[in-house]
Amino acid sequence: MTAAAAASGDDPLVLLSLAVTGDRKMLAMRRDVQEACRRLGMSEAETVRLATVVGEVGGSLLGARGLTGRLALVDGERPRITAVFGWSGALRPPEGALDAARRLLHTCELHDNPFSQVILGQPVPQTSQPLAERAAGLREELMGLGDVSMGEELRSQNHDLLAALQQARAHQEELQRLNQELEETNQGVMALYAELSSELEATNSGVVALYAELEEKTRELSLLNKAKTRFWANVSHELRSPVNGVLGLTRLLLATGAEPLTDEQVQQVQMIASAGSTMLALVEELLDVAKAESGRLEPELVPVDLRMLLHQMRGTLSGTAQPGASLVFPDDAPQQPVVTDEVMLTRILRNVLSNSLKFTAQGEVVLRVERAERAGRPWCVLTVTDTGIGIPVEEQARVFEEFYQVRGPHQRAHSGTGLGLPYARRLTELLGGRMMLDSTPGEGTRVVVEIPAGPHAATPGGDPAAAPVQLDLLVVVDDDPVFRATVRPVLAELAREVVEVGDSSEAVAVIRRRLPDAVLLDLSMPPPDGYQLLARLADDPGLSRLPVVVLTSNDPSGLENSRLAHAQAVLGKTHLSAARLADVLAPVLGRRAAAGAGTEER
Repeated sequence: MTAAAAASGDDPLVLLSLAVTGDRKMLAMRRDVQEACRRLGMSEAETVRLATVVGEVGGSLLGARGLTGRLALVDGERPRITAVFGWSGALRPPEGALDAARRLLHTCELHDNPFSQVILGQPVPQTSQPLAERAAGLREELMGLGDVSMGEELRSQNHDLLAALQQARAHQEELQRLNQELEETNQGVMALYAELSSELEATNSGVVALYAELEEKTRELSLLNKAKTRFWANVSHELRSPVNGVLGLTRLLLATGAEPLTDEQVQQVQMIASAGSTMLALVEELLDVAKAESGRLEPELVPVDLRMLLHQMRGTLSGTAQPGASLVFPDDAPQQPVVTDEVMLTRILRNVLSNSLKFTAQGEVVLRVERAERAGRPWCVLTVTDTGIGIPVEEQARVFEEFYQVRGPHQRAHSGTGLGLPYARRLTELLGGRMMLDSTPGEGTRVVVEIPAGPHAATPGGDPAAAPVQLDLLVVVDDDPVFRATVRPVLAELAREVVEVGDSSEAVAVIRRRLPDAVLLDLSMPPPDGYQLLARLADDPGLSRLPVVVLTSNDPSGLENSRLAHAQAVLGKTHLSAARLADVLAPVLGRRAAAGAGTEER
């Protein structure tokens, strides 16, 4: 009997119990939770919530001593299904995972005595059939499911993520509808105020009452807009981690040393990876829109090689053109670097070019790049011209509204969210530029992006074309095996030897023993977390001078910057590259090399 059941007097009816000894057992537990919820008549939303939380919490406990999982029905005034994990030792689920579980589930309890146990539960629909009979039948059905397939489970998780995204979009549309109703209500109040103003002048109390009502409506509108932005940010963050997990697992399945797959399986995994990449891009765009609305999205200005950026974009987008259309890039792009945010500029061009390619069945989509001088300041002008279907004049202003799509028979053949052009314009404005559009139906569309291009800043560390830093030894401290596996090829370009530490409690001892050239440190780990390890390294006289780069998938605005002063840099995990790490580490390692050379001369 669980701790919760013993406290309440309820008697759990066990459906299954197993030792969770690895990823496959965890996937089987998650699969069984989904099947049990669906056969009990629970809604798809409640099923996905419980299965996702079970997978997240259980996955964080993998490796714990004696880890077991149990699925049971608990009778009572409100019957519920519970998933219980029990283990021995000091390991605990991440607080972030428990906070998410408390928000998403009816029951989330953590017990420490006499042994560690976490209980996750959701209510089940009541029927006339006794709960014991339902449990017996369900137990037999679960026993007949057989072994779990990694590929099938990945497809199931991808399906759940797509369903969650569709639900999120439905919620957003509902928020927009409510916002429109409130705006109409506010307009009605204003009209009423204008009509009755002459009569209300005689009654000061009536004016005060109406003013208070208007203030309340304005406050409600402001709160609704903040809630919408908060909703985008929360949904994007909650979706990004599992999508990154799906992409990491697909890369592992397709890796050279992985177990061979059939041609059909390779094709299916590649389709999963492609869908996951598309979803991750959409999630990041939603997150950036939310950041921009709240004023938390700031550009990082660095010298950008336009020729290299356009070369990479040509390889990414050329295959998306329709059979009768071609994508034309300039052969004479300016050689002088443009000082701007490379990620933002890439996303601006990708969205504008993708939009033109989507609606151009015949002809070409042409990109031109020019430099210009305005008020003594250099500017970069990027023009995208297509021969597509064009946009009616009355619709041209609305294409920059979020989630708006031009109506017409062509729309049925081209799916989308309506975020591309609004997102590109918002990023352009954040870079200090502007975006303009003109179009003629049946002839095509022209989009002009103008952004500041300077002044040119010197590249830190000297020649931007210099070879990347080559380290002798690099230590990576991260408890996520999927991330360690996916970043391994990147680090192989940077260091001759890479030591991976998955247990943060062993990190300081390993670093002290090996004395690496640099340390890469994840922030979100079971205690001691990245903040605590960074403080220990800073306080240790023998390790305090080691360069430490913090890696995180969290929103930078939510970090405790006061506790990151000892870090050489803080980098996001999503777009990590050897070149980016080399840029960060080159100045420090260069100073150390110079100091060592000076010592030898003396």
